[in-house]
Amino acid sequence: MKVYQSNEIKNIALIGNAGSGKTTLAEAMLFEGGVITRRGNVEDNNTVSDYNPVEHEYKNSVFSTVLYTEWLGKKINFIDTPGADDFSGGVISALNVVDTGLMLINAQNGIEVGTEIIGRRAAELNKPLIFVVNQLDHDKANFEQCIESAKTNFGSKVSIVQYPVNVGVNFNAVVDVLKMKMYQWGADGGEPEILDIPDSEIDKANEFHNELVESAAENDEALMELYFDKGTLTEDEMREGMKKGMIACDFFPVFCVSAKKDMGVRRLMEFIGNIVPNVTEMPAIPTISGREAKCDPNAPTSVFVFKTSIEPHIGEVSYFKVISGKIKEGDDLTNINNSIKERVSQLYVIAGRNRERVSELVAGDIGATVKLKNTKNNHTLNCKDCDFVYKDIKFPAPKYRTAVKAHDDSDDEKLGELLHRMHEEDPTILIEYSKELKQIILHGQGEFHMNTLKWRLSHNDHIEIDFLTPKIPYRETITKLAQGDYRHKKQSGGSGQFGEVHMIIEPYTEGMPDPVMYKLEGKDMKVNLRGTDVTELSWGGKLVFCNCIVGGAIDTRFLPAIQKGIMEKMDEGPLTGSYARDIRVVVYDGKMHAVDSNEISFRLAGRHAFSAAFKNAGPKILEPMYNIEILVPEDRMGDVMSDLQTRRAMIMGMEVEKGFQKILAKVPLKEMNKYSTTLSSLTRGRAQFTMKFDTYEKVPNEVQSELLAAYQEETAEV
Repeated sequence: MKVYQSNEIKNIALIGNAGSGKTTLAEAMLFEGGVITRRGNVEDNNTVSDYNPVEHEYKNSVFSTVLYTEWLGKKINFIDTPGADDFSGGVISALNVVDTGLMLINAQNGIEVGTEIIGRRAAELNKPLIFVVNQLDHDKANFEQCIESAKTNFGSKVSIVQYPVNVGVNFNAVVDVLKMKMYQWGADGGEPEILDIPDSEIDKANEFHNELVESAAENDEALMELYFDKGTLTEDEMREGMKKGMIACDFFPVFCVSAKKDMGVRRLMEFIGNIVPNVTEMPAIPTISGREAKCDPNAPTSVFVFKTSIEPHIGEVSYFKVISGKIKEGDDLTNINNSIKERVSQLYVIAGRNRERVSELVAGDIGATVKLKNTKNNHTLNCKDCDFVYKDIKFPAPKYRTAVKAHDDSDDEKLGELLHRMHEEDPTILIEYSKELKQIILHGQGEFHMNTLKWRLSHNDHIEIDFLTPKIPYRETITKLAQGDYRHKKQSGGSGQFGEVHMIIEPYTEGMPDPVMYKLEGKDMKVNLRGTDVTELSWGGKLVFCNCIVGGAIDTRFLPAIQKGIMEKMDEGPLTGSYARDIRVVVYDGKMHAVDSNEISFRLAGRHAFSAAFKNAGPKILEPMYNIEILVPEDRMGDVMSDLQTRRAMIMGMEVEKGFQKILAKVPLKEMNKYSTTLSSLTRGRAQFTMKFDTYEKVPNEVQSELLAAYQEETAEV
């Protein structure tokens, strides 16, 4: 394969809702570019991109797949991405390294919730979009509805370049209003017959052509002046305007295809080759330091790793984009993230599981290498004297959590290694080894996401696992002031143990005044603050420890031991064994012995005094609350709202967003177990949601009673 120069490289991502036909289009593009000689199909498990066993099992893309094809002397790198929101990590990593998104639209459904969400992600990254209306040969296809919903969601930037002549099972022709020709295909698709537009379509074609001319002219003042002078633009002038509009994300062209029949694919690839911006025409990539890394093959070499996969018989494959300079086989580069040197022993261009070895890749190109020692996703490899560092790809927060346990305890260590590997391949899989909950918690994007992981462990790695209901990381606190004291005394021959501690505990809030006066048992008691130690707790909240000892009742050298004893009980709260937080402790009195007092004595005295006070201080369990944002079609609003009411949700607001209803709510984590599955069932897969931790709040009394009873039963069994 020849070495393509930067101005000959186009990078695109195939994106869209599940079922829109991305993998089928990818197959047609590979076939038309000569990379493969025969088109596969998803049903027969022989496509180039969906080559993993789990993708064959589910007939869906699970991973993003890097591909390339060649057309009109250009190299088109493209990434086939999953459509299911459970695998959105592949979409996000792809959009971060390509320059343009090909947004496929299922002609039966128009803009779906998944389409809108992916479009929002593309907009956040300032990526131009091309809309490709696919499956126009389906008997329920509706092109007009697709365009209407696209303009509702994406605005007037949506501009028709092609429209179908005969939508439905007999689909075989489109009118191209840029070329002002009709393209017609035989039963096998492929190369079209290019015809004059028939009289029955000429008025409609002229109307869309004039709209396209205006859209192209709007993106350049000089073109606008030409348009006013001449009343039209040439095809080359329109191309120039469309390219500028795409770079500015102000022009979204619409194309028509039947990917399964290979109709319209060549013309789409021609547009990509002629008009879609190449890598040198897109904005430079900003570095963390604020400098820009220009796509210049003569600049210092810098590459960014955006994807990792584990391939049988090969091992770890690292996929990267050359941000600047050139990379050659045998180059020694430095991983700027960990200062480790890496040798690039082999370079490949990728078409699914097929790899073609190349000697060099230049700025803007996408490739892969193998067996790097310590380079992972989001790492940067630079040549000597280059210090570029790029922002990490930002992945969505988890929406689903489950506990996991190996069937066989002897597999625990291997399971940990495999989960870590899966996280490297899919950063949206997060593994939490929770000492607090005594569980391994998996966080992901949905139940389908986790079931896919389970399938892979079972079928690929021969480890059987169980999913368990994950425990909730509750917190404990107090709601009122209480006093506690304890004397620890032990004598067993020789030196003994003695320590006595008197303390007051009270709820802590930010900005509360220093302790001065308390009322205990109806009597006022003044305290003299001598020192304060504030501990930021690793699990959230604070412990504020106040030394109010007077007259040397307790030597200051024993105060750290008292505080340590308190922390031991904070680490395992008296109510449910959960972490305690947001408490101020005032140690105001005590006793010690000249011989028998030591650190262990005061640690135990502090621990027991705190525990006694805690139980009398109106103890309360706190639960984690999450903000959720649900995007749902209007006809499913009632079902979703009714379900939220059963989950103790507080509705914070409702908005209309691009044809969908957006519900904003605050919900306890306890009530969100398997919510993604429920929401999908309620809306037939047409709704999406995100969730993010907000705060801890007190549980209702009835919930607290249930939790206390459950904890007592659990500890009794132990």
